[in-house]
Amino acid sequence: MKRSAQAVWSGDLKSGAGTLTATKSGAFNALPYSFKTRFENADGTEGTNPEELIAAAHAGCFAMQLSAFLANAGHPAEKVDVTAEVELVPGTGITGSQLNLTASVPGISEDEFQQLAEKAKAECPVSKALGAINVSLSATLA
Repeated sequence: MKRSAQAVWSGDLKSGAGTLTATKSGAFNALPYSFKTRFENADGTEGTNPEELIAAAHAGCFAMQLSAFLANAGHPAEKVDVTAEVELVPGTGITGSQLNLTASVPGISEDEFQQLAEKAKAECPVSKALGAINVSLSATLA
């Protein structure tokens, strides 16, 4: 199975701009990105950036992996809410991804929930792909 996206860029690094498109699904089409949206727009409202897309992939993958582990353990989740925060340090690179999880899982103990969350963090394919950086997890059972 292969998935793809396209990046189109015009101009130099600081004054140029580009777009990102999910080529098969069409889930996003021609999302704008630039030096400013990546390095200068602190609130992130002026366009996307590669780190935001990595965060989306990480949060989505982890949520699915955890949901599978919970169901297999006999505790299907009512809700799994995950935010991933990917940190980019200019001049250094991407240094980490922090997964913040809140889940409603009837009948599960805190210990089992934490164990399955840690297992999902370690085994989700995007976490594995991010092996060169620190992946951390904060898990709260609602």
